[in-house]
Amino acid sequence: MGGGGQSVNDPGLISRTGWEFTYDGVHPDVEGRREALCTLGNGYMGTRGAAPESVADGVHYPGTYVAGAYNRLTTELAGNRIDHESLVNLPNWLPLSFRAGPANVSDARPAPWFGSGQNEILELRQTLDMHRGTLRRRLRVRDDDGRITAIDERRIVSMDDPHIAAIEQVLTPENWSGRLDVRSELDGRVSNTNVVEDRLLAHDHLKPVDIGWSEGGVDWLEVDTSWSHIRTAMAARTHMEADGPVRVRFHSSDRPELVSRILSCEATEGRPVTVEKVVAVYTSRDAAVGRPLESAREALVGVGTFDTLLFMHELAWKHLWERCEIDVVTDGVDEEVIAAVRLHAFHVLQTAAPHVKDIDASLTARGLHGEGYRGHIFWDELFVFPFLNFRFPDITRALLRYRARRLPAARRQARELGQLGARFPWQSGSDGSEQTPTQLWNPRSGRWMPDNSRRQHHVGLAVVWNVWQYQQASGDYRFMLEYGTELLVEQARFWTGLATRDDGDGRYHIRGVMGPDEYHDGYPDATGEGVDDNAYTNVLVSWLLHRVLETRRGFKGHQSEVQLWERLGVTDTEASHWEEVARLLAVPFHDGIVSQFAGWDDLDEIDWEDYRARYGNIGRLDLILEAEGDSTNRYKLAKQADVLMLFYLMTPDVLCEQLEAMGYECDEEMIRRTVEYYMERTAHGSTLSRIVYAWVTARIDPTRSWDLFREALAADIDDTQGGTTPEGIHLGAMAGSLDILQRCYSGLELRGDEVWFDPHLPPAVQHLAFDLVHRDRTLSVELSHDLLRVEVEPGAAEPVPIGIRGHLSTHCPGEVLEVDLRGAVAPG
Repeated sequence: MGGGGQSVNDPGLISRTGWEFTYDGVHPDVEGRREALCTLGNGYMGTRGAAPESVADGVHYPGTYVAGAYNRLTTELAGNRIDHESLVNLPNWLPLSFRAGPANVSDARPAPWFGSGQNEILELRQTLDMHRGTLRRRLRVRDDDGRITAIDERRIVSMDDPHIAAIEQVLTPENWSGRLDVRSELDGRVSNTNVVEDRLLAHDHLKPVDIGWSEGGVDWLEVDTSWSHIRTAMAARTHMEADGPVRVRFHSSDRPELVSRILSCEATEGRPVTVEKVVAVYTSRDAAVGRPLESAREALVGVGTFDTLLFMHELAWKHLWERCEIDVVTDGVDEEVIAAVRLHAFHVLQTAAPHVKDIDASLTARGLHGEGYRGHIFWDELFVFPFLNFRFPDITRALLRYRARRLPAARRQARELGQLGARFPWQSGSDGSEQTPTQLWNPRSGRWMPDNSRRQHHVGLAVVWNVWQYQQASGDYRFMLEYGTELLVEQARFWTGLATRDDGDGRYHIRGVMGPDEYHDGYPDATGEGVDDNAYTNVLVSWLLHRVLETRRGFKGHQSEVQLWERLGVTDTEASHWEEVARLLAVPFHDGIVSQFAGWDDLDEIDWEDYRARYGNIGRLDLILEAEGDSTNRYKLAKQADVLMLFYLMTPDVLCEQLEAMGYECDEEMIRRTVEYYMERTAHGSTLSRIVYAWVTARIDPTRSWDLFREALAADIDDTQGGTTPEGIHLGAMAGSLDILQRCYSGLELRGDEVWFDPHLPPAVQHLAFDLVHRDRTLSVELSHDLLRVEVEPGAAEPVPIGIRGHLSTHCPGEVLEVDLRGAVAPG
């Protein structure tokens, strides 16, 4: 991010300060990014920040998505039959346009509708207000007859009622009087074409079911997805306030997917005309819904005006921010950093809002903001849940249930590999089946490449890591009894089944997998067959087995626990085998540092400077090398953090304890050398990479950590990956940046029911403050270079043990702990 208020990559971004991002002017090259960043959502649905008069035309892309609403299509491609599942782009509820009537009595032709490309935009300013959760536009347009009209627009997707969205437009004729027409539509003529390569696949998911309008002012549209048969209904109420009478007529269409209402009045120069459009959205997946169409129409009965809806919406956002804001003060009070942090929190909250608890869905990698990765679910919870655990643990619980409900599908996938336990897919959607594509389009070579990333079985390790961290933060014994322990046990069975013992070295080995790096799907002479003993995978498997055994040993003999372990059927023999595998899993090393996988040291070095000089952005070296007829499998390089994910998840002490339990030596020097080694060999082809590297360098090189953190903040704002943000924001990276502030720089760590801090603020950060929820107790944390202050919320909660750099003390509700970071501990 630059030092000024304007982005060098978006010429129209004139300010990003405080609570607002403001864009000025028409800039087609960056419109897709603006639409993604100006998306409004509430966890149930999200709508891109497209202009209401626009259509999908290569510049604009209106899109509305409901969490969990997927559909599958089949495409014949290059002689292959490809089944693919996507988060569906649902009907466009935004369409709202206007036109002036005939310019004179002798001319029967009205002006073209605004948005048809025949009007000149004289002024355009768009503002995303993150504090209120609104999108505002101010524009002035001139038609072919010289008539100028000003439009002031406000838009919400209600955080109060997840099924409601609304637009208000105030139209003011500046130099004309006469007839004014406003057209309001619900448009089902949409498809999934946000991602360029997906346009090569079948992309029409919707079939019309019902369409209609009423004299009472409500229009409706109902559609069905072609395979999953998810029924979606939208009902719209459009109202015009003008000085004179308003006439209404309906525009019939030869397309059964479009409903139009035209409202007309006599407008007077300088006198505003106000138009409100309120929309209700329901699907057949919703709870307590019979037919979605009836629910949508009934939701509009008695619904308030735009201002009433706005008041309740802003109140809901106020309450979210009271729990979620992170206050960071930097050298010179860098408003860009503050605004970017709030933008990241804003989009995380829009995707993982409290309404998610009522939906059978999880968090897509690109939010509800676009169609990147076809709206699939990866491992991004690993980066999102730490933020939620300390603010909305009930949301984490609900999202973990998405995984628990899909255990049967995960068990089936394990059986397909000849294993017991459960194997979670790398990419999933509706039902937990594997949805990872088998081919990847390379725009550089114009060829399809094999995609073997379904060998990333480590997504299951992320699931159980999330289970354990949630339990540590919440103390939710009931969740572990009902769901969590079973998830741990089934993963333990899967991974110990993959581990085979070698009589030569006496250790267990896990072969044929892919690590988080993604650049190595095999060895140079065995492409696509996976690698052996990926260090990240093996260390986490050992960690998992220790946690399962710890849980089993902690069993207290309560009837419900007895029944659980009887149902899971874990025998002493099986537990003994787990202990042996945990202790003897192999971790490869070379030159005294951890190797990414066995055989890493036999690979070639790549000439990084040469590739940077020739290509500039080398984040996607896999595509570059394939276009050159080469392969990343030949080289010592990484797309993103792999080995260093271990340093991200575990503190140095915990990681060393884990490696020593596996029979390996570990010290600070090894950690430092390992970090430096992989930082020099990483292409940062993922937005997650800089999050991890900012984390692992926080203690070693805090200035470098802060620079990496700022780069991570800029990833979507400046679209530093070169064209990916228009396909949706990167949810994991946004949440991960917030977690750097709340856990990394504060040194926040949970040890059982204890909360520990080991602060290390970068030199540029003067002050950091946030609230966190730990086991139903709210702690207010304030941190500077000299002082840490922790206040326990007054009330009836249990006392909380707080540790600071080796000193542990217990504090009751209402008490304050102040720590002079230069030495003295002073409980208040």
